Amino acid sequence: MQLLKKNRNQSKNNRALKRYYKMLDKINRLEKDVEHLTDEALQEKTNEFRNRLQQKETIYDLAPEAFAVVRETSRRVLGLRHYDVQIIGGLVLLDNNISEMATGEGKTLVASLPTYLVALEGKGVHIITVNEYLARRDKELIGQIHEFLGLNVGLNVGGLSPAEKQAAYHCDITYGVGNEFGFDFLRDNTVQALSQKVQRPFHYAIIDEVDSVLIDEAKTPLIIAGKDKPSDRLYDVCARVIKGLKEDEDFTFDLELKTVNFTEKGISRCEKVFGIDNLFDLEHSSLFHSLLQALRARMLFERDVDYIVEQGEVKLIDMNTGRVMEGRSLSDGLHQAIESKEGLVNTEENKTHASITVQNYYRMYPKLAGMTGTAKTEETELNKVYGMQVVSIPTNKPNQRVDMPDMVFMTKEQKYEQLVKEVRKRHDKGQPILIGTTSVRQSELVAEYLDKQHIQYELLNAKSVEQEAHLIAMAGQKGQITIATNMAGRGTDIMLGEGVAELGGLHVIGTERNESRRIDNQLKGRSARQGDPGSTQFIISLEDYLFIRFASDELERVKPKLKEGKNGLIKSDNVHKFVDTAQKISEGMGYQFREFNLNLEDVINDQRKVTYELRDHLLEADNPIAFITRQIADLPDQFVDSYCQSDVPNDWDLAGMEQALNAILLTEVTFGETEFETVDEIKAYIQPAVDGHKEQLQSLEENEQLQKASRAQGLFVIDTVWKKHLDRMNQLKEGIGMRQYQQENPLDLFKKEGYRLFEESYHEITYQFASRLKQLIEKVREQQKADTKARKED
Repeated sequence: MQLLKKNRNQSKNNRALKRYYKMLDKINRLEKDVEHLTDEALQEKTNEFRNRLQQKETIYDLAPEAFAVVRETSRRVLGLRHYDVQIIGGLVLLDNNISEMATGEGKTLVASLPTYLVALEGKGVHIITVNEYLARRDKELIGQIHEFLGLNVGLNVGGLSPAEKQAAYHCDITYGVGNEFGFDFLRDNTVQALSQKVQRPFHYAIIDEVDSVLIDEAKTPLIIAGKDKPSDRLYDVCARVIKGLKEDEDFTFDLELKTVNFTEKGISRCEKVFGIDNLFDLEHSSLFHSLLQALRARMLFERDVDYIVEQGEVKLIDMNTGRVMEGRSLSDGLHQAIESKEGLVNTEENKTHASITVQNYYRMYPKLAGMTGTAKTEETELNKVYGMQVVSIPTNKPNQRVDMPDMVFMTKEQKYEQLVKEVRKRHDKGQPILIGTTSVRQSELVAEYLDKQHIQYELLNAKSVEQEAHLIAMAGQKGQITIATNMAGRGTDIMLGEGVAELGGLHVIGTERNESRRIDNQLKGRSARQGDPGSTQFIISLEDYLFIRFASDELERVKPKLKEGKNGLIKSDNVHKFVDTAQKISEGMGYQFREFNLNLEDVINDQRKVTYELRDHLLEADNPIAFITRQIADLPDQFVDSYCQSDVPNDWDLAGMEQALNAILLTEVTFGETEFETVDEIKAYIQPAVDGHKEQLQSLEENEQLQKASRAQGLFVIDTVWKKHLDRMNQLKEGIGMRQYQQENPLDLFKKEGYRLFEESYHEITYQFASRLKQLIEKVREQQKADTKARKED
């Protein structure tokens, strides 16, 4: 079945390539004509293309000629002519798909083709890179092509002023880091005036290292947070309580899913400690949240793997690069929970003000494309979530890389001993070696083994991006040994030094199989670029994290059947099948986790769209008072329905209703001794007051000061209620795991409860709109009376 699926995918890939080769032929036939153009004539092509687009031609009509123009411009400006395979890669991107191109095939140059063409539509193009260093590098290099052709190119990085960001976004093409684009979107939805927004409507984005951005980073949402003082030593108390709880007895820990949950016994123990009857009561939601965060801090976050403690501070580690993420902290009390676990003083708590997942941010682009060397294994997910196909592009030169079979050992100790022997053997003849690790801790462990043998190496560990890129680039020099986390320096080519090809090229050693084949392939792809020789091998053990986390039961079953050879090397062929099985389990779990999380986030995303749309309408309104009046029009009738739910009129809360109505209406409502038999009678009774209220509001629409204040108050209400709502939704998400014990479908439950919470929040917004508008008007009138009185006294 797997073979059939593989053949079907290969056939689909070949059909796509066949179509692109036909287009390539057209582009190649234009090359000679374009070569004869003067610089001025070449530059004039941009205006010609724009005019043709206005005459209803499409970018696909222009593609052959436009690609030929970019190719010739690149040759003149950079001295780089696009290979045929790079042209094909550009055509794939133009079709809003993913170009899978091997390391060293020049993906950066590929992006110059579709970005030029789509930028001619005048709606903006975003090129997303994995770090600022690459964004600056690519903007300065590829930007020369586009600027020669009359386009303007911007750079969007952290630290820019709003005016600088607006300028960057209004360029034809904008380079930057994905997170910065996402944070700008969130910040744009907190501004107090339309002129403060920096982004234009989304149009087209190309994501470099697309698998890393859309899959690896999908676990972490983009969050804008504000500072809150930590609850009075609550996290310290919770940390002590959690420290005394026992796994399996008081809580469960799922290593595969990386989740924790309290058992009924654990909940009872917590209730007893805090002297409460029901931990799940609404009044104790903050305590439950703090206890759950303390449990997560204990079980899910490991010192020197997920974070380090430096000068009394918890500093997070980027699991992809191994670098310390300066200035970054976890939100919603999780950072404080880790601090309390480590016995540190709590810093101010980050409270989520706005957030969006990576998936939902990029799905806002009508046109989305990506480039990477490793996406085919995740094609199903990328297609389902983003609607993108993965097209594998042939290499420009035949691939000479030799992937040697894994060496699998019983223990980690045996694995590292073999690794040192392998390094010594290859280093003695001068062959460069790149050792890929899965964490900072493992990098340092490998370094210790090499130190014992007095073998010199370069350790990439918490370096700056620029240094990291330089050191990775040097990893192909004769006699060089480089230890790096698997993702470090991604996007930087490793060039072979003089005489290295004769030694076999760069040899890459993986010290653990990763949680997905895709990341293994990324490591392998560091070797044998552009037809160079090279080799790879994984030296692993059955004590590695992958097998402990994802296949511990299977491991116990197969272990007795394995034949151990010299130095612990496993000779049995079925060990390789076991390794592949563990990795596929891991990939499946990862996909299920991201899919479930996305389904939950889609609920919040729908609510975000409604809230941000309401906010934008208020920002854009020429008459904020009239806009708010329309929003609150149904509120009086809603109050009547709310206070008259009983079928028995005597049970109706007329006093409460009167108080609620007078909190929002400028015309007073008094029921007195009036009796009503139906709800419609009450609605008819209050209608004159409602009409009078509307008339008074209309009479105030010429007051500019009141209009300005109404808009500001309305925005404040939306932002305040939305922050509170996000907090409630996050707590609901936390509680979903606990509710599974009741055999309810967690997603259905989240949708149902989330809808109820959003209805409450939306009602709160309309109520606050009405009550605050009344208060504003009363203040204005009081001020006017005071001013009139003062003038009379003068």
